[in-house]
Amino acid sequence: MPFIQITMAKGRTADQKRDLLREVSAAAARATGTPEAAVRVWVVEVDAGEVIAGGTILADKQAAAAERTTS
Repeated sequence: MPFIQITMAKGRTADQKRDLLREVSAAAARATGTPEAAVRVWVVEVDAGEVIAGGTILADKQAAAAERTTS
């Protein structure tokens, strides 16, 4: 039985998270030959201030992008 945790920054809509969960569950079932009923997938959301990618805190990147769109 696959157990899959997806950790991502907060900010996705409920529909986006549902779509992600469904897609990952189906893909895991196909890839492992496991019945989808036996696949477990969940999302853990973290604040954008707690994520860094490429040396940039995600909250800072989002703030800069928002500033560019309002300027």
